[in-house]
Amino acid sequence: MRGGIPSEPDVVQYFKFCRLGESSQIVRISEPIKREWSKKDNVGLQELLSDGPLKEKYRKDMIKWGEEVRQKDYGFFCKLAMDTGTFSETVIVSDIRRKSDIKYFKEYYNGKVLILRITCPEETRIKRGWIFRQGIDDVESECDLDDYQDWDLIVENNGHIDGDEIINLIICKLEL
Repeated sequence: MRGGIPSEPDVVQYFKFCRLGESSQIVRISEPIKREWSKKDNVGLQELLSDGPLKEKYRKDMIKWGEEVRQKDYGFFCKLAMDTGTFSETVIVSDIRRKSDIKYFKEYYNGKVLILRITCPEETRIKRGWIFRQGIDDVESECDLDDYQDWDLIVENNGHIDGDEIINLIICKLEL
């Protein structure tokens, strides 16, 4: 699942907790990136997982380091994310950001993957608190999927469509 922050979090949480319940789990690729970075640089993991200033301080360096790791093994962080005890019937990967992430999941999970993009207009994102940062929001880690065309479903979360309607679209596509 791919959505530009802050377009997807409310939909993902609603989908998991209200509609799929215990049979689902949310996994984030950003968590193992930050976990590995915290070990590497002896930085507090919880601070990196937050939206606080420490994460922003290390963000550019984490992105660069993550790219170096991916050049050696494009699925490295995907594997780590899925190794965190994912035994649920449905796993939602909420922060796919690269074509290589999609490639990994399609290859490893043999077609049992629904590639969903949750999007919203930039003005909606700004109203929700997003602020563009040059050198961060315009690099591969944020833009690699902008030209991706093979989405199974694209949903616009702009406040004009009810959360239940969005979830029903997803469930119909999943044929749950």
